[in-house]
Amino acid sequence: MRTRLAIKIHGLLEQQFPERRVFLKSDTDTRFIRLRSETQLIAFAGAAVLVAWTIIATAVLLMDSIGAGNFREQAKRDQVTYQARLNELSGQRDLRATEALAAQERFNAALDQISVMQSQLLASETRRHELETGIEVIQTTLRGTMKEREAARQALAALQSEASGDAADRLIAAKEAGAPVDFLADALARTAAERDQVVADAQQALLHADELALEIALMKENNDQIFRQLEEAMTVSVEPLDKMFRSAGMPPQRILDQVRRGYSGQGGPLTPLSFSSRGEELSPDFIRANRILEQMDTLNLYRIAAEKAPFAMPVKGAFRFTSDYGFRRDPKTGGRRMHKGVDFAAPSGTDLFATADGVVIHAGWQSGYGRLVKIQHDFGIETRFAHLSKIRVKVGQRVSRGDHIGDMGASGRVTGVHLHYEVRVGGKAVNPMIYIKAAKDVF
Repeated sequence: MRTRLAIKIHGLLEQQFPERRVFLKSDTDTRFIRLRSETQLIAFAGAAVLVAWTIIATAVLLMDSIGAGNFREQAKRDQVTYQARLNELSGQRDLRATEALAAQERFNAALDQISVMQSQLLASETRRHELETGIEVIQTTLRGTMKEREAARQALAALQSEASGDAADRLIAAKEAGAPVDFLADALARTAAERDQVVADAQQALLHADELALEIALMKENNDQIFRQLEEAMTVSVEPLDKMFRSAGMPPQRILDQVRRGYSGQGGPLTPLSFSSRGEELSPDFIRANRILEQMDTLNLYRIAAEKAPFAMPVKGAFRFTSDYGFRRDPKTGGRRMHKGVDFAAPSGTDLFATADGVVIHAGWQSGYGRLVKIQHDFGIETRFAHLSKIRVKVGQRVSRGDHIGDMGASGRVTGVHLHYEVRVGGKAVNPMIYIKAAKDVF
């Protein structure tokens, strides 16, 4: 059966590819090569596959060339659009930097005003306490004077009664006894003068008391105005800081508690007011003053906490953002990968600054990052400055916000000069712009 099928197939092939012989003749001999139908079919199929592959490859290359041309044009258009967007972002960044500088100046001015108001408040409270003590002394003296005046009035009334009722008898008796009438007259005159003097002193004391009461009322009004100004200043100063920490995902109360534990000393101008030594309850003004002082203490704790979190920009000169935080196309491999920081492009050697107080835990070369500086801050925060051209700090060195820590460069795995800036919380990378944007209306 197989032989018949093979013969039939061979017969069909013979019709299309008849057997051929290729003769090879030399000087001494003649030979030939027999090309069977099956051999011709294989050769024809191989040639057809080769031609088809050539056509397909040529078409693919042609389409790729056309697509590449279109891609280049699109890339150019995207580059122009991206450059325009970068210029716009750069302008917005300069505007935000100007606004941040103005906000910082307003914040410093508010702190200076609060300090002056605090001094005025303490001086006013001390003066008022002195006046209240003086008024108590005057009131005690006045009550004694009023009693003496009442006694003098009673004595004078008795003398007048005796003088009017028994004047003639006393004169006769005085004459009979030989007592001088002028002596009695002088005694009555002195008594009347003393009475008038007591009345005049009492009236003067009442006038002085009224003046003191007016002065106390004016002082209370002045204190109330100072309290209102301080309360408004506290509201204007504390609320933006509170909002800044919340926007950065940092619970304000937990942050304040942590700072308070690190700065637990007491004393100085923020000690609560208490002028009473008799265990009396504080007056409403004292309570109000203590509440303001507590807000001042909170503001001071916010200020300390703000210095220890990366709310500042690592670059102060002119720059442009070249890459945001998040997934992006890798400039080296073209694949999609996570970008764990923000890139700032500027000329090589541009100064770079610490964004918060902290301790340098790494200052050297690290694969991929090039020259790298790591700074450990409070609250479990770490900042990284990569691809530097020069490092200007050492491991273990304490730095403050605004300290010069290195220069921008192109070390490590880069395509150009820039700073790769990272913020990590608990070892996990977070978007640095969260902190930078949170502080744009405060610093």
